[in-house]
Amino acid sequence: MPNLAADIIKIFILGALSAGLSILLTPAITHFLYKYKFWEPVRKKAIDGGETPITSKFYGRAEHRPPRGGGLLIWITCVILAFVFFLLSKTGIPLFEKLNFLSRDQTWLPLFALVAGSILGFIDDVLAVTSLGKYAGGGLSLKRRLFFVFLIGLIGAWWFYFKLDWRTIHIPGNGDFYIGPLYILLFVIVNMAVYSGGVIDGLDGLSGGVFSSIFGAFAIIALWRGQINLASFCAVIIGSLLGFLWFNIPPARFVMGETILGLGTTLTVIAFLTDSVLVLPIIAFLLVVEVLSDIIQISSKKFRKKKVFLAAPIHHHFQGLGWPDYKVTMRFWIVGVVCAIIGVAIRLLG
Repeated sequence: MPNLAADIIKIFILGALSAGLSILLTPAITHFLYKYKFWEPVRKKAIDGGETPITSKFYGRAEHRPPRGGGLLIWITCVILAFVFFLLSKTGIPLFEKLNFLSRDQTWLPLFALVAGSILGFIDDVLAVTSLGKYAGGGLSLKRRLFFVFLIGLIGAWWFYFKLDWRTIHIPGNGDFYIGPLYILLFVIVNMAVYSGGVIDGLDGLSGGVFSSIFGAFAIIALWRGQINLASFCAVIIGSLLGFLWFNIPPARFVMGETILGLGTTLTVIAFLTDSVLVLPIIAFLLVVEVLSDIIQISSKKFRKKKVFLAAPIHHHFQGLGWPDYKVTMRFWIVGVVCAIIGVAIRLLG
């Protein structure tokens, strides 16, 4: 029990330090974003090239729009804490050794995924705000983004399969199921699907709150499995998200932007590291719904020549129904927390 208490204290301390550091870093990051005019562009075209009158109205209704790229705050905070405590642990001081959460077997890969995905997303943000992007919303073309996401997923799948020798997935209540080489395919597919869930970044406070509950769920699962460094890493992400959320609630000082891609790639890695990929769709239910609403809307417009939703992804549908932004956001938060609790409960059956 004393060791468990020390581990839990470690997790909470790192989460609190992350929240505090992200708040302290915000003035410098917002100065950078405002100085270089990272304004969120008004979306006038859907991903299929069609018109978006409802979402264009919501995006363009304010004369001053917050800059995108605020996701910088999240991954920079995580990287700083990871390497500061790694270096301090070399001093031999027990406290710093305990707070170090950078380890090869638990956090190297998710940290790589976070940095790689976030850098790719930030490049997309830069291209979008400089008008160099060619696709409907600016930034990298959809094909190029999907290619890079596929490449990151392939690297992660290779590492899990050949370096970590993972061949099975866990079925809650039934144990492990051998899938062999299909593990690589599953990893890539999940990574692509979670990336697509990034469309949830559409309202002030929405993505920060939803991702906080998701990573909170995986922090609990990692702790239950004895993966203390991984649970600490999740806590650091949660802390940075709470710091981001402090400035992202209405009226937002900035929005996450495509840097949200880093959170998606990291979430995929953590789900596989905790052997919890089958409960990922439950814990991240809102991401699933957001993606499906986009797919349904695009397919219906293409084959039926009519919409299913007033606007997609689905949070814009509720805006179109007349729900205030804060009502959509807070109800999504509630659903996200409930789904996270259900997902954790099912995973613990194993």
